[in-house]
Amino acid sequence: MPGLEAEQDAWAGRKQFVDVGGLEIAYVEIAGAEPALLLVHGFTDTSRSFSLLAPHLTGRRLIMPDLRGHGASYDGGRYAVADFADDIAGLIHRLRLDRPILVGHSLGGMVAISLAARRPDLIGGLVVLASTLNPGFMPGHPLLAAIEALHDPISPADPLFAWWHACQHAVPLAFLAELANDASAMPARRWRAILEEICRTDLNGLAQAVQARTLIVAGASDPLFDGRHQQVLSSALPHAHLVQAQGCGHNPHWEAPAFVARAITDAFGLAGPVE
Repeated sequence: MPGLEAEQDAWAGRKQFVDVGGLEIAYVEIAGAEPALLLVHGFTDTSRSFSLLAPHLTGRRLIMPDLRGHGASYDGGRYAVADFADDIAGLIHRLRLDRPILVGHSLGGMVAISLAARRPDLIGGLVVLASTLNPGFMPGHPLLAAIEALHDPISPADPLFAWWHACQHAVPLAFLAELANDASAMPARRWRAILEEICRTDLNGLAQAVQARTLIVAGASDPLFDGRHQQVLSSALPHAHLVQAQGCGHNPHWEAPAFVARAITDAFGLAGPVE
C-alpha cells in the first residue's frame, strides 16, 4: 500500500508545536467541523495511533497530541495521569478549543477520565477506548515482565512489539513498523517510570464526578482490559454507554477504525461522511 506507507513516513513532519505550561507539546491537526475531536493516545504510542482512524472521520476537526515524554513532545520528567491530564487541559486552552469531544485510548482513556472529572467545563463529551479505571496488574503480569527486561537501545524489532502491538484483525504493516520505531525511541527508564504511574492509578473515586456523555468502546477480545474492566467502567461513569468491537483486541481503532468512527459519530450526533 504505497499511499499508506507515504502517509506514515510523512506523519512526523505534520506535527506542530505549542508551549503548554513550559512543556513543548507536539500535535497533528486536521481541519474540519466543530466540535473538535481531541484524540489522546495510549502508553508508548504517539499521535500516529489515530492515523488509521482519521480517514474515517472526514470533515471533522481532529487534534492529535503526543503526550509528554512520547513522540516529539518534551519529556517533563513527571508522568502521573494527572500530569498528562493537565497538559491536555493546557492544550485545550492554548488552541482555544470549544468543549471538544475527548477521545482516549488505554492510558489516554485514563487521562481523559481524569480531565473530565476535574474540569467538566472543558469538554463536551468523552470517549473511553479500551481503557480502565484501575489496571490492577498483578506481579508477574506479561507487560510488567517484558518492560522490566528492556534495555537501551530498544530495537524496533524487539519481540516485545509483536505482543504489545498484537491485533486480532489485519493491520497495515507499515503502520505497525512506524509505531515500533516511535516507541523504541523512548528510553527504557521512561517506559518503566510511566508504567509505574499507570500501575498506581485508581480512578474509581473520580469516575462518579464525570458528568459528560460518555461512550465506552471495548475490544471484545481485549487481553489487557477485559470485560470485567469494561463493566466496572460502565457502572462507575454516570452517563456511559458501552459498545463492543467484536473480534477486536486492545486496539479497536487500528483493527476496526470504521466501526469506531461510526460509534463516535452516532453517539454524539456528529454530521459528516464516515467511510
